[in-house]
Amino acid sequence: MSTATVVGSGPNGLAAGVILASAGVQVTVLEAADEIGGGARSSEAIVPGLLHDHCSAVHPMAVGSRFMVEAELARYGLEWCHPEIDCAHPLDDGTAGVLYRSVTETAAGLGQDGDLWHLLFGRTSANFSKLADGMMQPILRVPRHPLAMARFGFPAPLPGSVVARLFRTEQTRALFGGIAAHAFRPLHYPMTSAIGIGIVTAGHHNGWVVAKGGSQAITNAMAAALTDRGGKIETGVRIDTASQLPTSDVTMFDLAPGAIASILGDRLPRRVARPFTRFRRGPGAYKVDFAIEGGVPWTNPKARKAGTVHVGGTYAEVAATERAIHAGTMPERPFVLVGQQYLADPQRSVGNVHPLWAYAHVPHGYTGDATEAIITQIERFAPGFRERIVGTAVRSTTAMAEYNSNYIGGDILTGSKDIRQLVFGPRATLAPYSVGVPGMYICSAATPPGPGAHGMCGYHAAKSALKYLDH
Repeated sequence: MSTATVVGSGPNGLAAGVILASAGVQVTVLEAADEIGGGARSSEAIVPGLLHDHCSAVHPMAVGSRFMVEAELARYGLEWCHPEIDCAHPLDDGTAGVLYRSVTETAAGLGQDGDLWHLLFGRTSANFSKLADGMMQPILRVPRHPLAMARFGFPAPLPGSVVARLFRTEQTRALFGGIAAHAFRPLHYPMTSAIGIGIVTAGHHNGWVVAKGGSQAITNAMAAALTDRGGKIETGVRIDTASQLPTSDVTMFDLAPGAIASILGDRLPRRVARPFTRFRRGPGAYKVDFAIEGGVPWTNPKARKAGTVHVGGTYAEVAATERAIHAGTMPERPFVLVGQQYLADPQRSVGNVHPLWAYAHVPHGYTGDATEAIITQIERFAPGFRERIVGTAVRSTTAMAEYNSNYIGGDILTGSKDIRQLVFGPRATLAPYSVGVPGMYICSAATPPGPGAHGMCGYHAAKSALKYLDH
């Protein structure tokens, strides 16, 4: 029987393990922390019984991913919950850009931009089941449905600013800009529209869902699928050098490229070591969890029903904050993402006290305290918010890196998603999961298709490993 060692138990490491174990490989997952899951973890915080997601929280790209389908995670207890409204982007005048799962309902609420929204996302979201495989694989692969992918991908290379200018109302521009800002890139950069278009399209098909019982439920289902296939998981095992790696036929690294270069040292070919050690990191996330009595008193009533609220003001303001953090400057009014997962999954609350998930985009390695800036931004669109805070739990950029070693400087995307790294991953190659050492592969979110609890980086890396084992 072939053997595999997986270093790191984030969603991609576990996904790689499940795919390998499904093919009859004896898999052992090694995790440095005492708990598995990487960014897909949840726990009680602030108030006993109040359930907070640690990082990964909303999962439009995970539902229906090829890995999720093949692993049959529903058999292991994974359930998805839908909010009434997927996302709202409130403005100072009390209005908001509002995203529903339904393209038609979204378009109807966007006034004179409704027809254009339907043109951009109607057909592609209806065809998402055909598009998903192409979207969730390395870009330089031949898609199964090239015509559908061509229609979807036509505007993707454009800067987010170009697509935003197509819209005539501030509500629609802000809504699209806030979604495109998930890329942590200045919105005038090429391909920043790709992230926004991908998330919107997936969301219209799948919804901006959350996992019932917290994102930890995704990790638990993956772990159960792995052990059900004979795999093993060992926690508290840190790998710092190649000599600590067990002898295996294949080794999978759910780690950032720099960590792999440090572990393998001289074993890594120079053509790989150079880009791995020079891998570019992105801006940081500064996270604050809140316990809120009675929920958030958003001025816009739709925001009170939205699973996700983007707090950043107008499109121009969001664009300015993303330019600032990329330049290393902390904006006075940062872009803040707010998660109200309890609206879809009420079991996360305790009575009338609810868990609120929030993080601000900040410069890489930001050492200041962004807590007050986050509270002030939310208060701006929800007067009286401050008075409803029962307690807070803060995770700075430094604490992010301590929580998950892949999140260096608070970079929760595991690397800057510039054109080269978005297309190729850590290095320019048609084999993005290979580390240049026979039988060794990288499967973290640094590789295509990138961040999320979809497991597809691990899926593709494991498929590459199985081809190696078959030779």
